[in-house]
Amino acid sequence: MRGQAFVSFESPEIAQKALKEVKGFPLYSKPMQISYARTRSGCCRKETRSLDFEAHKAKRLEHKKATRYTNPLKSKFRAKRQAAAMDGAAGAAPTSKRPNVQMPDEYLPPNKILFLQNLPENVSKDQLMALFSQYPNLYEVRLIPTKKDIAFVEYMDEGSATVAKDALHNYKLDGENKIKITFARK
Repeated sequence: MRGQAFVSFESPEIAQKALKEVKGFPLYSKPMQISYARTRSGCCRKETRSLDFEAHKAKRLEHKKATRYTNPLKSKFRAKRQAAAMDGAAGAAPTSKRPNVQMPDEYLPPNKILFLQNLPENVSKDQLMALFSQYPNLYEVRLIPTKKDIAFVEYMDEGSATVAKDALHNYKLDGENKIKITFARK
């Protein structure tokens, strides 16, 4: 099915660890929903040789054909889709119940603009210029007048921005609070 994948692991322990680490991770702005498969995959059956693989495959295909139109979940989904189409024809726009989840800042792709958070309220543009100019190719520092605890620092290229980000992330500008530095969203 579209939007679905199966992943096999060497052991149940590795699968459990992967499930804990990746469950809910946003992929294309949607949190991944992860669970264990209800039955063993074909590749696992092939490797363990627990059953005759061809007989297993034939049985699965027969089951698929038999339940294609009688599956209650598919029937429910089809009914919802038809109701939404009827509402759409009546002028009401269909709404999604899925929350819009953004990718965590730590996983954003490299960018020449850095996003600074958790800055002291009294930080000045000159202080940030002095701090970030020790790394080459600094282009600009922008403070946000309405939000004193964030700023943007722009470099000429991604490589320079990455070096500065890695060096100054969690730096204590006022001796107390660590500044959080991530790549800005494009």
